[in-house]
Amino acid sequence: MRLWSLHPKYLDAKGLVALWREALLAQNVLLGRTKGYRNHPQLLRFKQTDDPTAAIACYLGFVADEAERRGYNFNRQKIVQQGECTVMPVHEGQIAYETSHLLHKLERRDPERYNTLVSLRDIETHPLFTAVEGEVETWEVVR
Repeated sequence: MRLWSLHPKYLDAKGLVALWREALLAQNVLLGRTKGYRNHPQLLRFKQTDDPTAAIACYLGFVADEAERRGYNFNRQKIVQQGECTVMPVHEGQIAYETSHLLHKLERRDPERYNTLVSLRDIETHPLFTAVEGEVETWEVVR
């Protein structure tokens, strides 16, 4: 499971669809609807919020916005809880790590998108997050 801290606009089509599916799975986990993935490290930052299901719903909403911008039709009815979105912090080191991880994927899958992203200096976060000083997040499984 990869719940990107990066803005979904950087993902290729395959990555955006995978993110939607994985975030829907995360929503089901946070709602207690599945036995698997309950302790997945990617979920820790959502679990640490006052309302984890509202946080993942906001996350999904922004992913659906990006899909819509691209002309895709993600079913927003699958987002269980809509509510007020509270911005969450993410370490700059995490953004750097994820950018490197994404570039590695895009180099093979979408060279054109890779060439665009590799030259960017200021990478935007997913709209649910704001970058703060710090290293790679403790919940990240670094490879």
